[in-house]
Amino acid sequence: MMNRRHFLAASGAAAATSLLPSCSKGDGGAKTLTVFTWADYLSDDAKASFEKKAGCKVVIDTFDSNEAMIAKLEAGATGYDVLVPSSYAVKQLQEKGMLQNLDKSLLPNTANLDKNYLKHALDPELAVSIPYMMAPTVLAYLASKLPDAGKSWRMIGRPEVKGRVTLLDDMREVLGAALKSLGHSFNSTVESEVNAAADLVIEWKRNIAKFENEQWKSGIASGEFFMVHGYVGELILAREENEDIEIVLPEEGAAFSCDDLCIPKTAKEVALAHAFINHLCDPEVAAENMQWIGYRAPNTAAYVNLSEDFRGSPLLFPPDELFEKCEPIAYLGDKLPVYTAAWDRVKNA
Repeated sequence: MMNRRHFLAASGAAAATSLLPSCSKGDGGAKTLTVFTWADYLSDDAKASFEKKAGCKVVIDTFDSNEAMIAKLEAGATGYDVLVPSSYAVKQLQEKGMLQNLDKSLLPNTANLDKNYLKHALDPELAVSIPYMMAPTVLAYLASKLPDAGKSWRMIGRPEVKGRVTLLDDMREVLGAALKSLGHSFNSTVESEVNAAADLVIEWKRNIAKFENEQWKSGIASGEFFMVHGYVGELILAREENEDIEIVLPEEGAAFSCDDLCIPKTAKEVALAHAFINHLCDPEVAAENMQWIGYRAPNTAAYVNLSEDFRGSPLLFPPDELFEKCEPIAYLGDKLPVYTAAWDRVKNA
């Protein structure tokens, strides 16, 4: 899933939220809101402005994968008031009965959410989750090595980059890219389509150096790799080190994954959790926070507050016709074995 790292300087103070509950304890101490999230995934201003307005303390605990987060909760970890999993992991948590239904009356700022995104969302009714940040998985290449590259997943098979390409070591991302290349849904559960995608990935495998999740960032920046499959935020950072890097959102569409805000069944500060989520949906807070993180919050009212460079990014704000081809990674449920069998075949080829 998406890795996090802010790359744009924040500007301006975050706006205060409304409808905040009283946060003072009977003994005169301040309440604590505990958020379980990814590292570097909340701006200092957004955190501080909420603490000041609500009179509380926000404590951040972090996880490095959705799977690790779910495993910790299933092992009995409690004390969290807000979780920030990816959308497909929200569906898993909901299926396991581990999330609270949201009280929309406490979330008026959700009126600011991007309705075009909600058409793609896995929880479009906002029953248990509110979209927080999203970004695409893309391809990046060295323009000097591929001067006429194009903007397709088919670039992975180009002979000019043989042995100098990396693909993410991620079953859903890679099979999803192949499915898109073949004109199917990123989340297809049709066995014949998933198997055809695996066949295509096996062809790509003959051209790549390796599947991997870390060295692609430094590798494309140093010129060790000519093309990489990766997350847009890290690649924008890499481009700052090497101007030869071109980043493309493939024309067939891609994963445009989102992380969501939700409240676990075991939360103690439920009203405060709603207030915090509402705060992050405030247009000024959302704009400052997304520029600090470097990903897009699907918040239409916030877009006018973004810098011209950020709002003009064709990667974070692709044309409507391309965005329509992009999909969040869906929860597969009992169809997961179709993917694991196909991925095993790829890895063993």
